[in-house]
Amino acid sequence: MSKKVLIAEEIAEEGIDSLRSRGYEVDVMLDLTPEQLRSIIAPYSALIVRSSTIVDEVLLDAASQLKIVGRAGVTLDNIDIQAANDRGIIVCNAPTSNIISAAEHTMALLLACARFVPQANASMHAGKWDRRAFTGAELYGKTLAIFGLGRVGSLVAERAVAFGMEVIAYDPYCSPERASQLDVTIFDNIDDVIERADFITVHLPRTSDTLGMFGPREFAKMKNGVVLVNAARGGIFDEASLADFVAAGKVASCGIDIFSTEPSTAGPLHELENAILTPHISALTHEAQVRAGEQIAEYVWAGLEGSIVPTAVNSSSLPPEVLDEVRPYAPACKMMGRMAADILSAIPRKLKISLEGKLSDSSPDVLIASVIDGILSYKEIGTISMANALEMAARHGIEIDASSTDDAGEYASVVRIKADDIEIASTMYGKDQTARIVSILGYKIDISPAKQSLIFEYADGPGRIGVIGTILGEEGINITTMQIGTKPEERNALVYLNIDGCVTEKVLERLKESVADLKSLMYIKL
Repeated sequence: MSKKVLIAEEIAEEGIDSLRSRGYEVDVMLDLTPEQLRSIIAPYSALIVRSSTIVDEVLLDAASQLKIVGRAGVTLDNIDIQAANDRGIIVCNAPTSNIISAAEHTMALLLACARFVPQANASMHAGKWDRRAFTGAELYGKTLAIFGLGRVGSLVAERAVAFGMEVIAYDPYCSPERASQLDVTIFDNIDDVIERADFITVHLPRTSDTLGMFGPREFAKMKNGVVLVNAARGGIFDEASLADFVAAGKVASCGIDIFSTEPSTAGPLHELENAILTPHISALTHEAQVRAGEQIAEYVWAGLEGSIVPTAVNSSSLPPEVLDEVRPYAPACKMMGRMAADILSAIPRKLKISLEGKLSDSSPDVLIASVIDGILSYKEIGTISMANALEMAARHGIEIDASSTDDAGEYASVVRIKADDIEIASTMYGKDQTARIVSILGYKIDISPAKQSLIFEYADGPGRIGVIGTILGEEGINITTMQIGTKPEERNALVYLNIDGCVTEKVLERLKESVADLKSLMYIKL
């Protein structure tokens, strides 16, 4: 019996034909209610959706044969990735299918705002010939500020440079080297960017940090007559506030393709002639739709045939035998990445990862992605996977080196990372495969980290532990587990404490002042 593929939302015929030509039974059923979809999903091995179909735990529980979910597009907000991962179901997308279309639509909005194209068109259709009413501005020689130099933002930068614009940017994830390659000047402070810009375009994900990122304070700091464009995610501009600044003339014009709530058919921006609005069409080109259909068909085919899926956003894209070897270590690697970033208080420039013992013949890709995910987890940039880990590392200026060795010392398997000068090694222990730190900063220990930990490094001597315990007790902080590691040749010791309680700056300062010969004190939150 051939494998069955269900397409629940419209994709290009080229993608459907590609799957059928490979012998799959493909059913196209559009506009299904959630209940209807659950009632028919059981026999299907693959499900292809776009942005409207909700793929949640309830649906996945009904999908007893499902191996892969393909999103014919970029975002995955409608798919419960963790629930899919728990059930061994691959989730993949087509992340590059519409980036050219999105970049070109951004340029179209910039030009339309600068040259009043929609207004002039409407005037002509009304039987008027009013040239002077539509005196616009050139892009040439103007300063464009790009917020977010990812795939789309980078393409916009290339096109703006070709127009002769000076391009500046804000992107805390982009390395200076990458910005230089794009001929973009990057700034660390948002205000420094918005005060310089004649045009501003945003290409950011929608997160707690970016939602409402531009409001009254930011609009007020901008140049008089600035032009704003959003073809990325709704809500990055506070739309009600933006309308006020457009109406007042502070913002000369805005081009908005994506809204906080969609469909958006009425609102303060709809009432303004200088607000150029399009109904979320930045990705809607014939080429992008064909590309999305063909790409997602290719990736679904790879997943059904047991091959690695290049754009999988979860580790289930690996063949089962490889996945079984490395999957238990993925949480440990994420934990080590987060610990290293906490200890460094910065993103490392160099990352080395070593697979030791029985893991030495395994693919490091999932574990590299997990370490990067841990290092960048506090940035809230979404899922880090094999598909985007190397790209995200490069954007942050992280140089990666992977190696392996048969020797894991006294352990069957160990994963060891070195982030700049911070070394951490972990193994898995027991039936529950609990992650344990077996080495940190060159000290041999054996402890399973809790959500909160304190790490002390000091010149070895009597009384230190007593002082630490007394202070923590007085501050209402409980020590749940403790491990001590030593370096006899250096007469140093490291104490790793798992704790429960509120650790404030005041507590940390008190510990630093009271522990004799303290070399370093690290507070880790996982």
